[in-house]
Amino acid sequence: METLAIALLAFFAAGWFVLAGADIGTGMLLPRLGRSDRERRLVLASFAPFFLGNEVWLVATAGVLVGCFPALEGELLSAQVPVLVALLTGWIVRDAGLWSRGRGPGPRWRAACDGAVTCGSWAVALSWGWLLAALLTGRPYAPAAGPTGLLAALAVAALFAAHGLGFASLRLTGPPYERARRLVGHAGRPWQSFALTAVLMGGLPLWAGTALPLAERAAAPGTLALLVPALLCVTPLLVAVQAWIWHTFRHRVTRPSYL
Repeated sequence: METLAIALLAFFAAGWFVLAGADIGTGMLLPRLGRSDRERRLVLASFAPFFLGNEVWLVATAGVLVGCFPALEGELLSAQVPVLVALLTGWIVRDAGLWSRGRGPGPRWRAACDGAVTCGSWAVALSWGWLLAALLTGRPYAPAAGPTGLLAALAVAALFAAHGLGFASLRLTGPPYERARRLVGHAGRPWQSFALTAVLMGGLPLWAGTALPLAERAAAPGTLALLVPALLCVTPLLVAVQAWIWHTFRHRVTRPSYL
């Protein structure tokens, strides 16, 4: 059961990085891809149908960690409070900008919401880099500090942005698409960049997980015997819903129909 619990944690974490990393990376580059209000709406519309479904994977990851590895969850949360506060703040600011953009009185309100989306996306990406640095340096119970933490945060944020560019080149049209393609590079097909960054994004949490004593911190066998089968039953439904969403909104966006 411990092995299945670890596999589920890895699956949900990798799934979040691949799926949500696309909309976070696109949000990070919102001012670069969209120069006008209409173009920014087009960029937001490229990931608007996906971001809520993508966030479910992070909730599932947290649920598996809390339910199947409670001791490890307590140790990590108590040690990584600054990182988690920054991450949650960025997440809330970003989502608030997305939800509020179309509900304000004028262009200044929309510009402020666009800034919230951009800054919140950067905060989430940098916070994940900061957290992963602590895991990859072999000190998961202390926040990363110094040049190592800074470089890791910047490198992970750059990977988020590259992943978002690959996604944008698959979803956008018009001038925002041309800007994304110039940044990605014209060599090869658009999906190749996205596929490459997806592999790298999915590998990040798997690599970081090797530094965690997951097997030693697993819950009691009786608890795992209840939780793991339930998670195995729910997981196919989550995957099916996610696949349906991506299939339904697989076409490029041609007008700012959201937000």
